[in-house]
Amino acid sequence: MKRMLSGIKPSGQLTLGNYIGALKEFVKYQEDYDMIVFIANLHCLTVYQDPEELRTNLRDTIALYLACGLDPKRSTIFMQSDVMEHAQLGFILSCNTYLGELNRMTQYKDKIAKGESALTAGFYSYPTLMASDILMYDPDFVPVGEDQKQHVELTRDIAERFNNKYGETFKVPAPLIPKIGARIMSLSDPTKKMSKSEESNKGCIYLLDDPKVASKKIMSAVTDMVNQINYDPENQPGVSNLLTILSTLSGRSIENLVNEFEGQGYGTLKKAVANEVSLLLGDLQVKYKEILASGIIDDVLKEGKEKAGRLAGVKLKEVQKRIGADL
Repeated sequence: MKRMLSGIKPSGQLTLGNYIGALKEFVKYQEDYDMIVFIANLHCLTVYQDPEELRTNLRDTIALYLACGLDPKRSTIFMQSDVMEHAQLGFILSCNTYLGELNRMTQYKDKIAKGESALTAGFYSYPTLMASDILMYDPDFVPVGEDQKQHVELTRDIAERFNNKYGETFKVPAPLIPKIGARIMSLSDPTKKMSKSEESNKGCIYLLDDPKVASKKIMSAVTDMVNQINYDPENQPGVSNLLTILSTLSGRSIENLVNEFEGQGYGTLKKAVANEVSLLLGDLQVKYKEILASGIIDDVLKEGKEKAGRLAGVKLKEVQKRIGADL
C-alpha cells in the first residue's frame, strides 16, 4: 500500500478551507493509502503564540480531525513535537540546503518585500523542518494546496541531493493537488485564500462557528455586478468560490450547479451554500463535543506517537549511518 503524509499547522482555528482542501480529502485517502497525519505544532513557533491559545488550538485541531472522520485505526495521527527525530533530521537537512533556496521561498520573499524586519531564524529555516516532516516517513504522495507546492518541490530537491551524496536514503515524494476545492477563497475578498490568520473574520468560516454566524457570512459574501451564475474564477471569483464550496460539499459537479442555477440570482446560490455549510458545521460540532467529552484524544496521541516514533527512529538511524554521524 502506498503511503501519504500531511499535516496542518494549528496556529488558529481550523476553517472551511482547511476542511475542503485537506481534512475531507484525508478521510477519503485513508481508505486507499497508509495515511500519516500530524499536527505541525513546531511550525507555529516561527511567530509568537499565546501558550494557552496554542494549547486550545492543538486540542481543537485533534478533536476536529477525528470529528471529520479520520480513524486512528486506519491512520497514524500524532503531534509533531512528540517525535523528536523531526527536529534532529531537520537540522541535518538544513546542512544539505542552500541559502539561495531558502531565499526563494515565497513566504519569506513576501515578508521581505513588505519590509518586515522582526523575522525569526525559525521562520527562515522552517522549510527544512517541513522537509524532515515529509522525508522521515518515505511517503509516496503529499497532498497540498497550490500555495504549498513549492515546499514539496524543495523537499524533492533536498532528497535528491542527499541521495546523490550519500546513497539512496529517501523516497522522493510527489505533490498531490486536488482538482477542485484545493484553494477556497475568502468570502470578503475572493482574490485571497480563506485563511485562519485573516485580520477580519468576515471572509473566513471557522469549523467551530455557530451555523447561524456562518450563514450570515455567506449571505454577505462578495460577488459581482454580472448577475449571472458562471464558473469563471478570473472574472467572477466570488461566484466561482461559492460554486466550488457548494460542489465539494454536495458532491454535485460545478457544471451541473451552473445549469441548475441558470437564470437565478446570487441570493439563491448563497442560500444553497449556507444550507450545506450549516449542515456540515452542525454535524461536525456534535461529533467534536462528543470527542472532547470522551477523553480519547490522549489515547490517540499516545498511540500515534508510538507508531510514528518507531518509523522515525529507524529512518534517523539510517540517515546518521549514511552521513557517518554514528559508530
